[in-house]
Amino acid sequence: MGVTNKRTLTKTRRKIRDIDQIKADLRSPKHLAQFKETKAPEDLPDLGKWYCTECAKWFESEVNLVMHRKGKPHKRRVKQLSGEPYTQKEAEAAIGLQHDVGGPHRTEKTVDNEITMAT
Repeated sequence: MGVTNKRTLTKTRRKIRDIDQIKADLRSPKHLAQFKETKAPEDLPDLGKWYCTECAKWFESEVNLVMHRKGKPHKRRVKQLSGEPYTQKEAEAAIGLQHDVGGPHRTEKTVDNEITMAT
């Protein structure tokens, strides 16, 4: 009988492409073409002619696309895309996980942590 929670319904309706997906679109035209093939042209505004790659949005006319590119939301997205994405290693380091847990290649020097008190 469908989704009963309206919040879930609106979240899934407004789902946009993630930053890493958009970066892949910008790096590889093949990736972008593969995404565009999944959308039926008759379901898109103006049969899918006007598309903003950085924001992953379709527009009805070239005028709307040009106005969008001059706006703040587009400029914010371009600024987000200019930075390097976080790696999995950085994410795990941020929460305190470690990859090197005493493997055979690990060479660690033991250090005496004794404190001598001067009297």
